[in-house]
Amino acid sequence: MTISRRRFERKIGNRRYLKCFFIATEGANTEPQYFEIFNNNDSLIKVKHLKGKHQSAPAKVLDRMQRYLNENGLRKTDEAWLVVDKDSWSNAQLDVLYQWTNDHTNHGLVVSNSKFEYWLLLHFEDGNGIATPWQCSTRLKHYLPDYVKDIEKAKLLPGINKAIERARRRDQPRCQDWPRTTGTTVYRLVEKIMAPS
Repeated sequence: MTISRRRFERKIGNRRYLKCFFIATEGANTEPQYFEIFNNNDSLIKVKHLKGKHQSAPAKVLDRMQRYLNENGLRKTDEAWLVVDKDSWSNAQLDVLYQWTNDHTNHGLVVSNSKFEYWLLLHFEDGNGIATPWQCSTRLKHYLPDYVKDIEKAKLLPGINKAIERARRRDQPRCQDWPRTTGTTVYRLVEKIMAPS
């Protein structure tokens, strides 16, 4: 009796590589949960959040990213992003992060003024008339009544494109570093993640 062996052939064609976005954030809950929305098995994009120990100062966020990149490196196709809030951080503190992004083409910084929840609010409305973090949180609770720091992805998914459009409209003229008034540049990162590869 002869045993037939299965012949293995390597398929020839274009090999598509997974593109990774490495993201270091101030927040330990909301931001990582939000960016997890973009991870699925069918995508050629992978978003990896760099965990921290509740150290949210901009310098700590940058340190976390630099440590990761020193240990693991970054492929030419990958990108490293810092996600922070304006909060009460000084312009000098944020400028250190901005200068770091200018040194490399595959590094980015996005800032929400005053906090990341403003980006979430834009999934539901234009976000006009928000002057304080408290107003932002109060308005967001109209759409996410149980929101504390955990997000309901199913409620946010349908509004991603609208949030991009609303944030882009508020970012006119386009700021070079971060919004000086209520606004967010998170849309710039989300657009890149969602861009067809």
